[in-house]
Amino acid sequence: MNNKILILDFGSQYTQLIARSIRELNVYCEIQPCTKLVTYDSTLKGVILSGSPFSVNDPQAPQPDIKAIADKLPVLAVCYGAQLLAKQAGGEVGKSTHREYGRAHLQDVVHDPFFATVTNGSQVWMSHSDTIKKLPNDCTLLARTEAIPVAAFKTGSSFAKNTVYAIQFHPEVTHSTDGRQLLKNFIVDICQCEQDWTPAAFIHETVERIKEQAGNSKVVMALSGGVDSTVAATLIHKAIGENLYCIFVDNGLLRKNEFEQVLDGYKHLGLNTKGIDARNRFYSELAGVSDPETKRKIIGKLFIDVFHDEAVKLKDVSFLGQGTIYPDVIESMSVHGPSQTIKSHHNVGGLPEIMHLSLIEPLRSLFKDEVRRVGRELGIDEIFIGRHPFPGPGLGIRILGPVSEEKAILLQEADAIYIQHLRDSGWYHKVWQAGAILLPVQSVGVMGDERTYEYTCALRAVTSVDGMTADWAHLPYDLLARISNDIINRVRGINRVVYDISSKPPATIEWE
Repeated sequence: MNNKILILDFGSQYTQLIARSIRELNVYCEIQPCTKLVTYDSTLKGVILSGSPFSVNDPQAPQPDIKAIADKLPVLAVCYGAQLLAKQAGGEVGKSTHREYGRAHLQDVVHDPFFATVTNGSQVWMSHSDTIKKLPNDCTLLARTEAIPVAAFKTGSSFAKNTVYAIQFHPEVTHSTDGRQLLKNFIVDICQCEQDWTPAAFIHETVERIKEQAGNSKVVMALSGGVDSTVAATLIHKAIGENLYCIFVDNGLLRKNEFEQVLDGYKHLGLNTKGIDARNRFYSELAGVSDPETKRKIIGKLFIDVFHDEAVKLKDVSFLGQGTIYPDVIESMSVHGPSQTIKSHHNVGGLPEIMHLSLIEPLRSLFKDEVRRVGRELGIDEIFIGRHPFPGPGLGIRILGPVSEEKAILLQEADAIYIQHLRDSGWYHKVWQAGAILLPVQSVGVMGDERTYEYTCALRAVTSVDGMTADWAHLPYDLLARISNDIINRVRGINRVVYDISSKPPATIEWE
C-alpha cells in the first residue's frame, strides 16, 4: 500500500462519511479514536480531524496536540477540529449567537490550492453550536458565509512545519456540493496521495498477504451465504486453494430453500464447503424462549457448538477465516468509553480462543459497498453480491416471541413471496434490506364464509448506504397490495399484513 490518510475521530456522526468519501477517491484511509497516539510511517500522507458533539471549551473535551501532528504531516481540521485548532493557535471560540445548522453558501473565497475550482456561492453544510470568534495570529481567512465570519482558514509558518487547513462545515455530506472536490484538493494535491487503491489492487495485495500469513497451513471458515463471508472465502481460496475448509450450517432460520441454493452456489465458486443440517438442534434449544437477547445468545452459542463439533474433525487447522468488515472494527473502538450494546451476536465469537486458532480477516479494512465492488472484480455471481444483508440469528429475530419449526416455515413462505415480488417489480436492488416479520399477534379475519384467527405479518424495507442509518422504503401502494394479497391467500396461518414505516434512528432495522 503506497499511501493512506488517517482520520482522528472525535465522536462525530459523520466520521464514517469522511472515510467513505476518501475511499471513493481511490485513496486508502483509516479511522482511529482521537485518544490514540498517531503512528507515523512512510505510507501516512495526511491527517483529518473530525467533528464532535463536544465543545472545545468543555473541560472533558479531547484535545490532542495539533501542532505536533502538523509538524510531520498536512492536516485538515473539520468543524470541531477547526475550532480546536483556533483555540490551540491562540484564537477565540465561543457559543454562536444564533443556530448554525443546515445549508449555507461560501463568500469571499480566497484563491488557494485547497479551494481550487471552488467559487463564491458554493453550498456547504453547517452543524455546530460553537463558532470561531477571533482568528489566531498568522492565520489566513479563506472563506466566510453570510452567518459566520470564519468558515475556512489556514495556519501560517509560525504554527507548524506543515499547513493546517480548517473548515467549519462538513465537506463529506452530499449537501456540501463541492465537498468531494475540497477533499480531493487536500488529499491528492496537498498530501500528494496517489489514487491507486482500487478493487483490483486490493485483491492483489490481500491475496499476497494471505499467502504469506497462511503459507501451507489449513484455514477453516463458517459461511453464511452473505456477501461478506462469500467474498472473504473467495479471497482466501484464491490464496491457498483447497487448504480452505468451509462449513455452512442450516439452523432452520434461513430463508426458504436458502441452504440448498447457497451450497449449490458455493460449488460453482469452487469452494470446499460442507453443509450441516442442525435445524432440530436449534428448534429444540429455542423452544419456549421469548426474550430477544436470550434468543440471540442461544443461537450464537449453539452455532459455535455446531461449528466447533465439525471443525475439530479437521486435522492440523491453524487459522480461522472471518468476514469481519470495517464498520465492525470501528464499532469496537470507542472514542469516549464503551458503546451501548444495541444487540449481541457474532457467528464465530470466541472460536479463535476455544480452538487456539489465529484469525484471517481479509475484509476488515472495507465498507460493505467496497466488499461488493471487490466481489464483482473477483467475478462472484450477483446472487451473492447483490444479496440483502441478513442478520446472523436469521429468522430467529424476525419471529417475535418463541421460535418453533411451524412458525419458521410460516415466515419462510411469507418472506419468499415478499422478496420475489420485490425482485419481479425491480425494487429489490433499490432497497438496502427487506424482510418479513412474524408478530405474536393473532387477529380475526374472514375468508369466504369462514372466520379465521391467524397471525399478523409485518413487512420491512429500508433504504440506506451502510446500515448505520436507514429510512423506510416508499414502496408503491399497488405493489404492497399485491404482496399482501398473495401472502394472505397463499400462506395458511397469516390473515393480516402490515407495513413498517419507522426509520433508523429511532427504530432499528430488525425488530429484535
